[in-house]
Amino acid sequence: MRTFMLALLALVAVSATALADTTDPATAASPVGDPKVASSDDGKYFDANGNPTYNIGKNDRVDWYTFSGYRRFNGTCEVCHGFDGSGSSFAPDLTQSLKTIGYNDFQNVVVNGKQDVNTAVNLVMPSFGNNKNVMCYLDDIYVYLRARADGVQGNGRPADHEDKPKTATQNENDCMGP
Repeated sequence: MRTFMLALLALVAVSATALADTTDPATAASPVGDPKVASSDDGKYFDANGNPTYNIGKNDRVDWYTFSGYRRFNGTCEVCHGFDGSGSSFAPDLTQSLKTIGYNDFQNVVVNGKQDVNTAVNLVMPSFGNNKNVMCYLDDIYVYLRARADGVQGNGRPADHEDKPKTATQNENDCMGP
């Protein structure tokens, strides 16, 4: 099943790249889309395009997935991408990158890695497609970084968060395995 999902993700990424090459950039919609919550499912929020998004309420209380994304990002990705995704000498500022790349592109880069090597640049992101500590929480990481990129989540640990939904616990158990 996992191999099928990774193959499907790769096909989506290739299709999106092909589509981007034929679309007039002046009339193309932003790949990021509007982060406004259009629907929810047991505490997980989605925008109008069906992409995961954040929900930040009164007193900056974040949804569970934004909080989880903060924890997972700072546990795995921070070492290269810097504190709260603000970049480092090793990797780019994701609070800027996520202003221009959408969910599918984000998934593609995390799953497959990326190389941009030439005489001026030597950027290499390894593939995390087999790392359960990243893949089981990929949506969470995206939601957190999306909130950071939009400027609605500041630096540091969110002050307050919603309770962990039962669905999140079940998905975590299913993904991480026994």
